[in-house]
Amino acid sequence: MRILLVEDDFNLGTSLKSSLTAASYSVDWVQTCLAAQTVIGEVDFDLVILDIGLPDASGLTLLATLRNHAVSETLVPVLIVTAFDSLRDRVAGLDAGADDYLVKPFMLDELLARVRALVRRKSGAPSSVVQHGRLRLDLGLRKALVDGLEIDLSVREFAVLELLVLRAGRPVSKDQIQRSLESMESNITANAIEVYVHRVRKKLEPFGINVKTLRGLGYYLDKSVAK
Repeated sequence: MRILLVEDDFNLGTSLKSSLTAASYSVDWVQTCLAAQTVIGEVDFDLVILDIGLPDASGLTLLATLRNHAVSETLVPVLIVTAFDSLRDRVAGLDAGADDYLVKPFMLDELLARVRALVRRKSGAPSSVVQHGRLRLDLGLRKALVDGLEIDLSVREFAVLELLVLRAGRPVSKDQIQRSLESMESNITANAIEVYVHRVRKKLEPFGINVKTLRGLGYYLDKSVAK
């Protein structure tokens, strides 16, 4: 899953990016409203973490842009993270289209829990554990298990599997996987995507779970799998 972090405080931004990356998210970090608008026009994000007090404009301006130009099918969840803690500020942020509002200072575990909740809400998953036949994906612990046996997956492999499971029954293109995985400072090639998918496929096949290829469309997990 790919997250856009919009935070002008260098120390906090560095810490959040490091923590989110350690939690297996791909993170693009920008420090101004203008930079955020630029990257949003180039990349599809699964979530935006947005500060309101940005140096060049209010984060609410960026939020309004996101909501005014989006359609319901592509509405990206937005988590406001800010020091503005009055009721009036909260109401303004939520009324502007934010999905959640977290006041600084906060505990990292709470931020990660809210991120997981928003990602689940977007995908339609009711909890942090997603079941796909015998496959059980724990989004909080970042673990994949079949019949209670943990599958050894790298961070990138888990991210690929997560994308396939959350979109089970629908094709996931190489471009979607690439955009989900790569961050601004790391370039992931189409060949690398094929390698990650191949590894995930090989690790699932012994359990009768198949990652199928749709020529010209990408990959998918069949939604009708044996329980």
